[in-house]
Amino acid sequence: MADPSSYRPKPGEIPDSPGVYRFRDEHRRVIYVGKAKSLRQRLANYFQDLAGLHPRTRSMVTTAASVEWTVVSTEVEALQLEYSWIKEYDPRFNVKYRDDKSYPYLAVTMNEEYPRVQVMRGHKKKGVRYFGPYAHAWAIRDTVDLLLRVFPVRTCSAGVFKNAARTGRPCLLGYIGKCSAPCVDRVSAEEHRELADEFCDFMTGRTNTYIRRLEKQMAEAADEMEYERAARLRDDIGALKKAMEKNAVVLADATDADLIAVAEDELEAAVQIFHVRGGRVRGQRGWVTDKVEEITTGALVEHALQQLYGEETGDAVPKEVLVPALPDPVEPVQEWLAGRRGSGVSLRIPQRGDKKALMETVQRNAQQALVLHKTKRASDLTTRSRALEEIAEALDLDSAPLRIECYDISHLQGDDVVASMVVFEDGLVRKSEYRRFQIKGFAGQDDVRSMHEVITRRFRRYLAEKEKTGEWTDGENAETPEIDRNGEIVGTGLTEDDGRPKKFAYPPQLVVVDGGAPQVAAARRAMDELGIDDIAVCGLAKRLEEVWLPGDDDPVVLPRTSEGLYLLQRVRDEAHRFAISYQRTKRSKRFRSSPLDDVPGLGDTRKQALLKHFGSLKKLRSATIDQICEVPGIGRKTAETIAVALARSAPAAPAVNTATGEIMEEEPGTMGSSGEPVTTGAPDERRGQET
Repeated sequence: MADPSSYRPKPGEIPDSPGVYRFRDEHRRVIYVGKAKSLRQRLANYFQDLAGLHPRTRSMVTTAASVEWTVVSTEVEALQLEYSWIKEYDPRFNVKYRDDKSYPYLAVTMNEEYPRVQVMRGHKKKGVRYFGPYAHAWAIRDTVDLLLRVFPVRTCSAGVFKNAARTGRPCLLGYIGKCSAPCVDRVSAEEHRELADEFCDFMTGRTNTYIRRLEKQMAEAADEMEYERAARLRDDIGALKKAMEKNAVVLADATDADLIAVAEDELEAAVQIFHVRGGRVRGQRGWVTDKVEEITTGALVEHALQQLYGEETGDAVPKEVLVPALPDPVEPVQEWLAGRRGSGVSLRIPQRGDKKALMETVQRNAQQALVLHKTKRASDLTTRSRALEEIAEALDLDSAPLRIECYDISHLQGDDVVASMVVFEDGLVRKSEYRRFQIKGFAGQDDVRSMHEVITRRFRRYLAEKEKTGEWTDGENAETPEIDRNGEIVGTGLTEDDGRPKKFAYPPQLVVVDGGAPQVAAARRAMDELGIDDIAVCGLAKRLEEVWLPGDDDPVVLPRTSEGLYLLQRVRDEAHRFAISYQRTKRSKRFRSSPLDDVPGLGDTRKQALLKHFGSLKKLRSATIDQICEVPGIGRKTAETIAVALARSAPAAPAVNTATGEIMEEEPGTMGSSGEPVTTGAPDERRGQET
């Protein structure tokens, strides 16, 4: 525990201007990021008598070992820089909302020649229009199924589309009228894009236009006694109305707004967001966070706004955002939102009418989400705490191992030897800090030697990072980031080793290796050679689930019902899974390797062009340089390099089938993506099991 007075800057050093500050711990890891209208006044609040600080603030300043700051021009720039650094450093004492699930979106890929309607999750892609998020993927599919009657947009994958174009036969949806079948040229690319635009317009809330148009067409068809066409239009109108009924009207004035509600207690907070477009609820999502700092409701709202709109632009930011409490001050946040949208944004608290009633509904959802989260977490938190205490007691540790690293070696009969490192913090996985290793010191199968190499490399990096002092930026020399007109940071001076958590600089309290006494001894010997004696080591053997300690002849046997043993098993199994997945990836790449991979500057596109032009690697080997130059994108110098690479890798003799005596030749149909023949079956399973 550090004394804040040991790193407190002199009052005259801190500028009295807007900026963003960072607290770092003894390992130079950023643990808190904050912004201030006046850096001098804000930082002075952290260095008062510890007894007067909030318990969480007191924990932060005593964990920190230094503080630094960056001066900016305005509070809006400070807001954007704070968001960027929280995302960059992932500081442990900042409020970070975590999605309680990965919400699905209805996406229209307008960046493709033939836009496709599909369900998407995860990060948003440029050029794709998103609607939602929805609570369930089936809700999206039900809506799309109804709308395809009227807007028959493509929904098939790229593979299905190409296959239909090759065969000249559309898929089933093309036959039943739920796809316009651009794959077989029933409609042109321009006509199909118009359908996609109309689909998007309908989803954005412009529904009455299309319904009125279809009603007019139905009346005209009936007047002309085209009753079958009129019946189809009647069914189309019914499908659109049914799709609209799935989202009831909540705001009669066709408002576009996002409503944010917060439910909180002393330890946690839950946020619920309703996305209203055209007066209808088009999506809903929820977040939960630990209140690791003293924070007001307005500040929670501000953090929610940063996460919600930090990477959005244009219409994704609505004209109106309704919140339970306003950030203090509200003007920079409102200006930042307007910059993201490109026009004015109203940020306010609803006072009366339908909007206040809807906000009460969102608030009830937030309360229920918090209750449900606490119910689930209560047992989980108790179990994890008990597991860590049992491990500390069984291994005779001074305190519970809040950070555990586990290592595993994987290979296939001595080939493609790799290792994995997984990290658990407070009993939970920390996937952002997982690492993978290739064994470089020797060839062949030797798990003990491999473990020694991996532990040596990992903790040599730790010592190197620990020796780095890092430059402390003071107020006078602080770097002012360049920020563009949209509020985006163009240059911050952030470097790879500037406090990011994704490094080897943060040490564990316990190292677990997958194996018995030999692997444990190798790990301990590697640490002793580096002079590291303050990190505990143990191993977990698979056969009897015994825990081995360095230098002990007998293992520690934990009860089968022990939560501590269960946690060690989870850590070991996760390391095993991660190592095997990496080993399989390397193995598959090796099997798909090609002499063309060694040609510098030759990417996948030109490789495929070469193989498509010649049909096989054998024919490419026999081609002249002039013939290779005939391939689009291949110049003479590149052709010469390709010819040399293929000549070096030419087989000494043809492959022969020992059963029939037949010479095995490469066939175009058996070519892999990199140009080598692909062997069918499962030879890997015949060769042995992964280790």
